[in-house]
Amino acid sequence: MILKTQLFLLLIACSATALAQDPNPPQTPATKTPVVKERQMNQKARIRQGVKSGELTKGEARHLRGEQKTIQAEKQMAKADGKVTPAERAKLRRDQNKASKDIYRLKHNNRERSGTPDKK
Repeated sequence: MILKTQLFLLLIACSATALAQDPNPPQTPATKTPVVKERQMNQKARIRQGVKSGELTKGEARHLRGEQKTIQAEKQMAKADGKVTPAERAKLRRDQNKASKDIYRLKHNNRERSGTPDKK
């Protein structure tokens, strides 16, 4: 009976320690991705501008935002082990290059969002 009580108390202590840990640990130089973050902010602004100007349809904007969410998730996965490797950085860079090209392509495909003023 004493062994069960001690085991139970140990389990509670371990659980409390696990819950007390910060889910977002401080970033180290190995996990910082300032270039990725800056490009994400820039691409999100380009998407917002495209919607506002009518260059992007709702569906196109939804697709581009989905790409941005995927890149964000990949970035979080890369940081999860405490180090963003050169291969992970290269993958993020490739994905962002593709997203940038997609933004440009969709903004310049002559489709306009309905209900927007003509551009002249």
